[in-house]
Amino acid sequence: MPDTPHVVSDVMTRTVVAVGREAPFKEIVQTMEQWKVSAMPVLEGEGRVVGVVSEADLLPKEEFRDSDPSLFEQRRRLSDVAKAGAVTAEELMSTPAITVHPDATLAQAARIMAVRHVKRLPVVDDIGMLQGVVSRADLLKVFLRPDEEIEEEVRRTVVSYLFPAFSHAIHVNVHEGVVTLRGHIHDTSLISVAVRLVRAVEGVVDVEPQLTGESAGRDGTGTTR
Repeated sequence: MPDTPHVVSDVMTRTVVAVGREAPFKEIVQTMEQWKVSAMPVLEGEGRVVGVVSEADLLPKEEFRDSDPSLFEQRRRLSDVAKAGAVTAEELMSTPAITVHPDATLAQAARIMAVRHVKRLPVVDDIGMLQGVVSRADLLKVFLRPDEEIEEEVRRTVVSYLFPAFSHAIHVNVHEGVVTLRGHIHDTSLISVAVRLVRAVEGVVDVEPQLTGESAGRDGTGTTR
């Protein structure tokens, strides 16, 4: 079977820029600019994540700087109007923070980011203590795997597993992350299974099955395809 998938702790950044609840507005902006980040965890105590402050939380200050929102806009954008008058991280932050655990798979982290429309996730342990931060760029690191490494894993964990008697006759080629499978197999019903397993190998961009063989009938006989 395919190897154990990478998890968030494999790719996350462990040195994290964060602020406390009482951090003032200007300090938050300066810290973001200094470290070139668009969002930061807000911590309390020994490092428990209580929220996240992002550029989006800071922008209402500028948006409403020289104008007063109408009553309709105040009701429609209550949170943004409140943040326009905020001066500390506690008043600005989005809470509860959207976080992920270190043992979550990269696919799970990517799904959280997509559904919640965020670019970075604080990584926390079971009691909410900050362990690191994972970004979209971190999740894409698996696609930096060398083609040779992907090819070896496909041969070892998919081809040898599904086609032990035919593995010598199946050729695996990987170019720019695209895996091509060529050869003759006993049961063509396994092609879809092979494609699914190869796609699960981290770093695989696409799969091109070029396999031929036999399709097993109900009576156990095979017909050549």
